[in-house]
Amino acid sequence: MFTFETEQKVCKIGGLKVGGRPAENPPLLIASMFHNKDRILQDRKGNFDRVRATELIRKQEELTEATGIPGMVAMMANSAGEAKIYIDFFVETTDMPFAIDMWVAEKRMAATEYVAKLGLQDRFVYNSITPWDKDIPGQVQRVKELGIKHVFVQAFDDADQSPKGRLTSLEKLLDQGAGDFESVLVDSSVMNLPAASFSMLANRMIKEKLGLPCGSAYSNGTHMWKEAKEIWGLDGFKAMDAVAQGMSTALWSDFNFYGPIVTAPRIFPGVATANILLSTLVFDETGEVSENEDLPIRKHFSEFLEKMIAGGARKKAQAR
Repeated sequence: MFTFETEQKVCKIGGLKVGGRPAENPPLLIASMFHNKDRILQDRKGNFDRVRATELIRKQEELTEATGIPGMVAMMANSAGEAKIYIDFFVETTDMPFAIDMWVAEKRMAATEYVAKLGLQDRFVYNSITPWDKDIPGQVQRVKELGIKHVFVQAFDDADQSPKGRLTSLEKLLDQGAGDFESVLVDSSVMNLPAASFSMLANRMIKEKLGLPCGSAYSNGTHMWKEAKEIWGLDGFKAMDAVAQGMSTALWSDFNFYGPIVTAPRIFPGVATANILLSTLVFDETGEVSENEDLPIRKHFSEFLEKMIAGGARKKAQAR
Protein backbone atom coordinates (compact mmCIF):
# COMPACT_ATOMS: atom_id res chain seq x y z
CA MET A 1 0.00 0.00 0.00
CA PHE A 2 2.86 2.40 0.79
CA THR A 3 5.63 0.84 -1.30
CA PHE A 4 6.52 2.09 -4.78
CA GLU A 5 8.73 0.48 -7.39
CA THR A 6 9.58 3.89 -8.86
CA GLU A 7 12.27 5.90 -7.07
CA GLN A 8 10.64 8.77 -5.19
CA LYS A 9 12.09 12.24 -5.71
CA VAL A 10 12.89 14.45 -2.72
CA CYS A 11 12.85 18.19 -3.48
CA LYS A 12 14.81 20.72 -1.43
CA ILE A 13 13.11 24.10 -1.17
CA GLY A 14 14.59 26.80 1.04
CA GLY A 15 16.20 24.15 3.22
CA LEU A 16 13.05 21.99 3.46
CA LYS A 17 12.72 18.45 2.11
CA VAL A 18 9.48 17.61 0.30
CA GLY A 19 8.51 14.22 -1.10
CA GLY A 20 10.07 10.79 -1.01
CA ARG A 21 8.58 7.51 0.18
CA PRO A 22 5.50 7.70 2.44
CA ALA A 23 6.64 8.86 5.91
CA GLU A 24 10.20 9.40 4.70
CA ASN A 25 9.83 13.15 5.34
CA PRO A 26 7.13 15.08 7.22
CA PRO A 27 4.53 16.63 4.88
CA LEU A 28 4.88 20.30 3.99
CA LEU A 29 1.97 22.45 5.23
CA ILE A 30 1.21 25.56 3.18
CA ALA A 31 -0.86 28.32 4.77
CA SER A 32 -2.88 30.98 3.00
CA MET A 33 -2.47 34.68 3.89
CA PHE A 34 -4.08 37.83 2.49
CA HIS A 35 -6.95 35.80 1.01
CA ASN A 36 -10.44 37.28 0.64
CA LYS A 37 -12.08 37.86 4.06
CA ASP A 38 -8.68 37.54 5.81
CA ARG A 39 -9.20 39.67 8.95
CA ILE A 40 -5.68 41.10 8.80
CA LEU A 41 -6.56 42.87 5.52
CA GLN A 42 -7.59 46.52 5.65
CA ASP A 43 -8.00 46.96 1.88
CA ARG A 44 -6.69 45.57 -1.39
CA LYS A 45 -4.04 48.27 -1.74
CA GLY A 46 -1.47 46.57 0.49
CA ASN A 47 -2.63 47.88 3.87
CA PHE A 48 -2.92 45.22 6.58
CA ASP A 49 -2.37 44.57 10.27
CA ARG A 50 1.37 43.89 10.29
CA VAL A 51 1.52 43.10 14.00
CA ARG A 52 -1.16 40.41 13.71
CA ALA A 53 0.37 39.05 10.49
CA THR A 54 3.71 38.70 12.25
CA GLU A 55 2.05 36.91 15.19
CA LEU A 56 0.47 34.39 12.81
CA ILE A 57 3.77 33.69 11.08
CA ARG A 58 5.53 33.25 14.45
CA LYS A 59 2.82 30.84 15.56
CA GLN A 60 3.31 28.67 12.49
CA GLU A 61 7.06 28.67 13.12
CA GLU A 62 6.43 27.57 16.74
CA LEU A 63 4.19 24.75 15.54
CA THR A 64 6.85 23.58 13.11
CA GLU A 65 9.34 23.46 15.96
CA ALA A 66 6.91 21.59 18.22
CA THR A 67 5.63 19.04 15.70
CA GLY A 68 8.43 18.65 13.17
CA ILE A 69 6.00 19.51 10.37
CA PRO A 70 7.55 22.13 8.01
CA GLY A 71 5.53 25.12 6.85
CA MET A 72 5.46 27.80 4.20
CA VAL A 73 2.95 30.45 3.12
CA ALA A 74 1.10 31.20 -0.12
CA MET A 75 0.12 34.87 -0.30
CA MET A 76 -2.95 35.88 -2.28
CA ALA A 77 -2.94 39.18 -4.17
CA ASN A 78 -5.05 40.81 -6.85
CA SER A 79 -2.25 42.76 -8.52
CA ALA A 80 1.51 42.64 -8.89
CA GLY A 81 1.80 45.85 -6.87
CA GLU A 82 -0.13 44.34 -3.99
CA ALA A 83 1.96 41.15 -4.19
CA LYS A 84 5.20 43.15 -3.95
CA ILE A 85 4.11 44.66 -0.62
CA TYR A 86 3.34 41.21 0.83
CA ILE A 87 6.60 39.73 -0.48
CA ASP A 88 8.66 42.55 1.07
CA PHE A 89 6.89 42.10 4.43
CA PHE A 90 7.25 38.32 4.36
CA VAL A 91 10.97 38.13 3.59
CA GLU A 92 11.69 40.78 6.24
CA THR A 93 9.75 38.72 8.81
CA THR A 94 10.71 35.07 8.28
CA ASP A 95 13.05 32.66 6.49
CA MET A 96 10.22 30.31 5.48
CA PRO A 97 9.72 29.50 1.80
CA PHE A 98 6.74 31.14 0.11
CA ALA A 99 4.50 31.20 -2.95
CA ILE A 100 2.14 33.68 -4.53
CA ASP A 101 -1.50 32.74 -5.13
CA MET A 102 -2.69 34.68 -8.19
CA TRP A 103 -5.10 33.21 -10.72
CA VAL A 104 -4.42 35.60 -13.67
CA ALA A 105 -1.28 34.41 -15.46
CA GLU A 106 -0.03 37.86 -16.49
CA LYS A 107 -0.28 39.25 -12.93
CA ARG A 108 1.28 36.08 -11.52
CA MET A 109 4.22 36.46 -13.91
CA ALA A 110 4.71 40.11 -12.96
CA ALA A 111 4.92 39.14 -9.28
CA THR A 112 7.35 36.34 -10.17
CA GLU A 113 9.57 38.81 -12.00
CA TYR A 114 9.76 40.81 -8.75
CA VAL A 115 10.79 37.68 -6.83
CA ALA A 116 13.54 37.06 -9.39
CA LYS A 117 14.68 40.68 -9.16
CA LEU A 118 15.12 40.20 -5.40
CA GLY A 119 17.09 36.98 -5.97
CA LEU A 120 14.70 34.84 -3.91
CA GLN A 121 14.46 31.86 -6.30
CA ASP A 122 15.80 29.34 -3.73
CA ARG A 123 12.87 29.85 -1.33
CA PHE A 124 10.10 30.61 -3.83
CA VAL A 125 7.69 28.12 -5.42
CA TYR A 126 5.94 29.26 -8.60
CA ASN A 127 2.20 28.68 -8.12
CA SER A 128 1.30 27.34 -10.59
CA ILE A 129 1.35 25.87 -14.10
CA THR A 130 -2.21 24.74 -14.78
CA PRO A 131 -4.12 22.96 -17.55
CA TRP A 132 -6.28 26.09 -17.87
CA ASP A 133 -3.33 28.34 -18.86
CA LYS A 134 -3.42 29.46 -22.52
CA ASP A 135 0.28 29.41 -23.43
CA ILE A 136 2.00 26.78 -21.32
CA PRO A 137 5.26 26.52 -23.34
CA GLY A 138 5.58 30.32 -23.31
CA GLN A 139 4.91 30.45 -19.57
CA VAL A 140 7.45 27.70 -18.89
CA GLN A 141 10.09 29.47 -20.96
CA ARG A 142 9.59 32.77 -19.13
CA VAL A 143 9.65 31.15 -15.69
CA LYS A 144 12.89 29.35 -16.60
CA GLU A 145 14.40 32.61 -17.89
CA LEU A 146 13.72 34.11 -14.46
CA GLY A 147 15.74 31.35 -12.82
CA ILE A 148 12.79 29.88 -10.96
CA LYS A 149 13.72 26.44 -9.60
CA HIS A 150 10.57 25.17 -7.91
CA VAL A 151 7.04 24.95 -9.38
CA PHE A 152 3.62 23.60 -8.55
CA VAL A 153 1.91 21.89 -11.48
CA GLN A 154 -1.85 21.40 -11.28
CA ALA A 155 -3.27 18.16 -12.64
CA PHE A 156 -6.93 18.11 -13.62
CA ASP A 157 -9.08 17.22 -16.60
CA ASP A 158 -12.59 18.71 -16.82
CA ALA A 159 -13.66 15.91 -19.18
CA ASP A 160 -12.22 13.09 -17.04
CA GLN A 161 -12.25 13.96 -13.34
CA SER A 162 -11.13 10.48 -12.25
CA PRO A 163 -7.71 9.83 -10.69
CA LYS A 164 -6.53 8.54 -14.09
CA GLY A 165 -7.74 11.77 -15.69
CA ARG A 166 -5.51 13.77 -13.35
CA LEU A 167 -2.49 11.64 -14.30
CA THR A 168 -3.24 12.07 -18.01
CA SER A 169 -3.61 15.84 -17.55
CA LEU A 170 -0.26 15.99 -15.76
CA GLU A 171 1.51 14.07 -18.50
CA LYS A 172 0.17 16.51 -21.11
CA LEU A 173 1.60 19.42 -19.07
CA LEU A 174 4.94 17.65 -18.64
CA ASP A 175 5.08 17.13 -22.41
CA GLN A 176 4.89 20.93 -22.76
CA GLY A 177 7.89 21.51 -20.48
CA ALA A 178 6.20 21.86 -17.09
CA GLY A 179 8.53 19.23 -15.63
CA ASP A 180 11.76 20.97 -16.66
CA PHE A 181 12.50 22.40 -13.22
CA GLU A 182 14.63 21.38 -10.25
CA SER A 183 11.50 20.76 -8.15
CA VAL A 184 8.10 19.78 -9.57
CA LEU A 185 5.32 19.47 -6.98
CA VAL A 186 2.07 18.05 -8.36
CA ASP A 187 -1.17 19.56 -7.09
CA SER A 188 -3.86 16.98 -7.85
CA SER A 189 -6.71 19.54 -7.63
CA VAL A 190 -9.39 19.11 -4.96
CA MET A 191 -12.80 20.27 -6.21
CA ASN A 192 -15.01 19.28 -3.24
CA LEU A 193 -14.76 17.16 -0.09
CA PRO A 194 -15.80 13.73 -1.49
CA ALA A 195 -13.66 14.24 -4.61
CA ALA A 196 -10.61 14.78 -2.38
CA SER A 197 -10.35 10.98 -2.40
CA PHE A 198 -9.83 11.11 -6.19
CA SER A 199 -6.92 13.50 -5.58
CA MET A 200 -5.38 11.13 -3.02
CA LEU A 201 -5.72 8.18 -5.41
CA ALA A 202 -4.23 10.30 -8.19
CA ASN A 203 -1.29 11.06 -5.87
CA ARG A 204 -0.65 7.35 -5.51
CA MET A 205 -0.82 6.78 -9.29
CA ILE A 206 1.51 9.71 -10.01
CA LYS A 207 4.02 8.68 -7.36
CA GLU A 208 3.94 5.10 -8.68
CA LYS A 209 4.52 6.12 -12.31
CA LEU A 210 6.63 9.28 -12.05
CA GLY A 211 7.95 9.44 -8.46
CA LEU A 212 7.05 13.12 -8.10
CA PRO A 213 5.97 14.75 -4.80
CA CYS A 214 2.17 15.11 -4.75
CA GLY A 215 -0.45 16.87 -2.65
CA SER A 216 -3.32 19.29 -2.96
CA ALA A 217 -5.48 21.97 -1.34
CA TYR A 218 -7.65 19.73 0.81
CA SER A 219 -8.99 22.86 2.50
CA ASN A 220 -10.81 23.59 -0.77
CA GLY A 221 -13.03 20.63 0.01
CA THR A 222 -13.55 21.34 3.70
CA HIS A 223 -14.04 25.12 3.54
CA MET A 224 -16.43 24.85 0.56
CA TRP A 225 -18.73 22.58 2.60
CA LYS A 226 -20.41 25.53 4.31
CA GLU A 227 -23.41 23.46 5.45
CA ALA A 228 -21.10 21.64 7.88
CA LYS A 229 -21.14 24.68 10.22
CA GLU A 230 -24.95 24.82 10.05
CA ILE A 231 -25.25 21.11 10.83
CA TRP A 232 -22.59 20.72 13.54
CA GLY A 233 -21.58 24.27 14.54
CA LEU A 234 -18.02 25.63 14.59
CA ASP A 235 -16.57 22.79 16.67
CA GLY A 236 -18.04 20.25 14.26
CA PHE A 237 -16.58 22.10 11.29
CA LYS A 238 -13.14 22.18 12.93
CA ALA A 239 -13.29 18.44 13.58
CA MET A 240 -14.34 17.74 9.98
CA ASP A 241 -11.53 19.96 8.67
CA ALA A 242 -8.84 18.35 10.82
CA VAL A 243 -9.95 14.81 9.96
CA ALA A 244 -10.00 15.46 6.19
CA GLN A 245 -6.55 17.03 6.26
CA GLY A 246 -5.16 14.35 8.54
CA MET A 247 -6.53 11.58 6.33
CA SER A 248 -4.98 13.15 3.24
CA THR A 249 -1.67 13.21 5.08
CA ALA A 250 -1.84 9.47 5.58
CA LEU A 251 -2.79 8.77 1.96
CA TRP A 252 0.09 9.66 -0.35
CA SER A 253 0.28 13.43 0.18
CA ASP A 254 3.68 15.11 0.46
CA PHE A 255 2.22 18.60 0.90
CA ASN A 256 -1.05 20.23 1.81
CA PHE A 257 -2.42 23.71 1.17
CA TYR A 258 -4.24 23.70 4.51
CA GLY A 259 -6.18 26.98 4.36
CA PRO A 260 -5.99 30.20 6.42
CA ILE A 261 -2.88 30.46 8.61
CA VAL A 262 -5.11 31.24 11.59
CA THR A 263 -6.14 27.54 11.56
CA ALA A 264 -2.55 26.37 12.09
CA PRO A 265 -3.03 25.54 15.82
CA ARG A 266 -5.51 22.79 14.94
CA ILE A 267 -4.10 21.63 11.59
CA PHE A 268 -0.46 21.09 12.62
CA PRO A 269 -1.29 18.74 15.54
CA GLY A 270 -3.85 16.91 13.38
CA VAL A 271 -1.39 16.39 10.54
CA ALA A 272 1.39 15.42 12.98
CA THR A 273 -0.92 12.78 14.47
CA ALA A 274 -1.74 11.39 11.03
CA ASN A 275 1.95 11.27 10.16
CA ILE A 276 2.73 9.38 13.38
CA LEU A 277 0.11 6.77 12.49
CA LEU A 278 1.43 6.63 8.92
CA SER A 279 4.98 5.97 10.16
CA THR A 280 3.74 2.93 12.08
CA LEU A 281 1.71 1.66 9.10
CA VAL A 282 4.76 1.99 6.86
CA PHE A 283 6.91 0.16 9.43
CA ASP A 284 4.43 -2.72 9.49
CA GLU A 285 4.68 -2.97 5.70
CA THR A 286 8.40 -2.39 5.21
CA GLY A 287 10.07 -2.98 8.58
CA GLU A 288 11.68 0.46 8.30
CA VAL A 289 11.32 3.94 9.81
CA SER A 290 12.90 6.95 8.14
CA GLU A 291 15.98 8.41 9.83
CA ASN A 292 14.58 11.95 9.48
CA GLU A 293 14.84 13.36 13.01
CA ASP A 294 11.96 15.78 12.36
CA LEU A 295 9.41 13.00 11.93
CA PRO A 296 6.70 13.50 14.56
CA ILE A 297 7.01 9.87 15.71
CA ARG A 298 10.72 10.43 16.44
CA LYS A 299 10.03 13.72 18.28
CA HIS A 300 7.17 12.44 20.45
CA PHE A 301 7.36 8.64 20.67
CA SER A 302 11.08 7.86 20.59
CA GLU A 303 10.84 5.24 23.38
CA PHE A 304 8.03 3.36 21.64
CA LEU A 305 9.90 3.66 18.34
CA GLU A 306 13.02 2.01 19.80
CA LYS A 307 10.94 -0.88 21.11
CA MET A 308 9.09 -1.24 17.80
CA ILE A 309 12.32 -1.32 15.79
CA ALA A 310 13.93 -3.75 18.24
CA GLY A 311 10.89 -6.02 18.01
CA GLY A 312 11.07 -5.92 14.22
CA ALA A 313 14.76 -6.84 14.31
CA ARG A 314 14.06 -9.83 16.60
CA LYS A 315 11.35 -11.09 14.22
CA LYS A 316 13.77 -10.84 11.31
CA ALA A 317 16.44 -12.78 13.22
CA GLN A 318 13.97 -15.50 14.21
CA ALA A 319 12.77 -15.85 10.61
CA ARG A 320 16.31 -16.62 9.35
